[in-house]
Formats: sequence, C-alpha cells, structure tokens
Amino acid sequence: MNTVLIVDDSPINLTLIKALVQKLGECEPVLFEHPQAALDWCRQTTPDLVIVDYMMPDLNGLQFIEAFRGLEGAADIPVLMVTANDQKEVRYQALQGGANDFLTKPIDRVEFSARVRNMLSLREGQKFQADWTRHLAIMVDERTQAILAREQELIYRMSRAAEFRDPETGAHIQRMAHYSALIAQTLGLDVDQQRLLLESSPLHDVGKIGIPDAILLKPARLTPEEFEIMKQHARMGYELLKDSGSEILRAGAEIALSHHEKFDGSGYPCGLAGEAIPIFGRIVAVADVFDALTSERPYKPAWSLDDAANLLREGRGAHFDPACVDALLQSWERVLEIRARFQDEHPARM
Repeated sequence: MNTVLIVDDSPINLTLIKALVQKLGECEPVLFEHPQAALDWCRQTTPDLVIVDYMMPDLNGLQFIEAFRGLEGAADIPVLMVTANDQKEVRYQALQGGANDFLTKPIDRVEFSARVRNMLSLREGQKFQADWTRHLAIMVDERTQAILAREQELIYRMSRAAEFRDPETGAHIQRMAHYSALIAQTLGLDVDQQRLLLESSPLHDVGKIGIPDAILLKPARLTPEEFEIMKQHARMGYELLKDSGSEILRAGAEIALSHHEKFDGSGYPCGLAGEAIPIFGRIVAVADVFDALTSERPYKPAWSLDDAANLLREGRGAHFDPACVDALLQSWERVLEIRARFQDEHPARM
C-alpha cells in the first residue's frame, strides 16, 4: 500500500484528488488543508508520494517543498506540484526547488493517473533498491562476522600452539587478554582499541614455537647463553605475524616484539624506553607478568595477589609503565572477577 500525502487548502480540491488517487488502487490518501500540519505529520511518517498545491496560505507550495526536503528521509520522496496554467515561472521554480513533476489546473484525469503512476513507480524502485541495499549489508555483515570468528579461532589456536610447548594454560591466555583490555579501558583507549587488544594480546608469546624444548621446558634457571636464545622468541613472533593482512595479527606482531621491553630501557629485544614502547606492549607487559606471578606452574607455586600487586608497584617506572600499573590496581574488583571467571584446570594455591 502506497501512502499519498495531499496538501491543498481547498476542501474541494482535496476531495477531487483523493478520489483520483483511490481509483489507482493500492493507495492510501492522507489529506491536509494546512501545510504546517502536513509537515508535522511528515516528521513522524514518510509518505510514498506528495501532491502539493502551489497557492496556499502561510506556506506556499515552493516553501512547503523546501521544508519537506529538509526532513530526515524526505530527500528522494517524489513530489508532484499542482499549479495553474499561467504559472510557468512557478513550475520552473518548483522543478528547481525539488519537485519531480507538476500538474496544471484544471486537473486532467488521464494525465493525473499517468503522472502519479510514474511517481509511484519511481518510489517503488527506490524502496526496492533500499531493501536490496539493506539485504546486501546484512549479508556482508554475516560474512564478515563469520570471517572474524574463524580468524579469532585461528588466533586462539596459534596461541595455544605456543603454550602447548610451554607450561602455561588456555586460562592464562584468557586472563591475560582480559586484564590487558581492562587496563586499556581504564587508560581511556577507545572501544575499538580495547577490542583489538583483547583479540591480539593472546599472540604475545607465539614466537616460543621456535625455541628449542631443552630451553623452553628447562625446569632450572637458564644460563646467560640459554636466556639469549629464549629472548629470540619476541622477534620470532614479530617476524611470523608482521606482514599479515589482518589488523589483529599485525597488532599481535607489535605486542610480541614489545611486551618484554622495560620502561627504563633495560628490556629486550630493542631496548626501548618510556613511551617509545608501543602502548599495547606496555599494557601486556603488566597483564602478562601479573598473571604469570599469580598462576601455579610445575616449577613454582602461585604468588599471592598482594605479593604480585606489590611487585608491580615496586616495578613502576623501572620494568613497567606507571600508568599501566595504576590502571590495573585501580580496577581491582574487576581483576578479581576476571581471575574467578577464567580458572586453570588445577586452581592456583593462594
């Protein structure tokens, strides 16, 4: 059903045009004698066609069209103006001002029917195009979400591939990622950056897949030579991910390379200091160390939460970005919620 708005200050003309519209079928005429009232109605409802007279009090037809075109969603609605035979200049102004076509008085029924049908056909085409555009947008969104879901699964499995060779757990990945996103939120990073960090931070140690088991799994302290080999995992992870077409993997590359840097410049692999260290790397450094300390491993018991928090405080400005440490500690209740939500299969001793 097409909604046809008819605006004319003459009740006789309204009745005549209404009858002509009804004869077309599948049309619902809506009548207004006062143009301002018609505009108020249009703010709530979008008609499929507007038929407006030129000669009206308060607002003439040209002024009505200008105001109507300014309403949301009205830019492309077909408008048919009704004028007298001797108002050629007005018709020109109407076409230039936003009218799609015009009728002259007295209205010819055959001409009216043809012009109105043409205008409604135009409107049907617009609605079909809009519906098809929305349909395509939904399809694109569904496909995009499916691709993102597969990408996230791949990232998680890549992260676990490294962790299978390291005595850590999938719960560690989840906790560390959520701690990182929490720090980012507290620091005021925007929602997109928080999401990107949540999705990319699990890749921080993916380079460990290139470290020999004899070093990676050694239960004792590493020798200086062995530690130099272990440190290579940061650059290995970066090289593995850096050229990806995925924003998430590229962010993971940056994190892999920078999360072992220290705020005072004594970290590795590049010896960066302060804000020269990418913000994602500074955040993950805090989140990763905190969760590693408070998690039980075959080679160590879990630290208490208080002891781990004290170590972060002691490392402010040396190992860690002070702002990132403060952000984690300021959100302590949510830290506890994340810790409770993502538990290891064998809970850490407190």
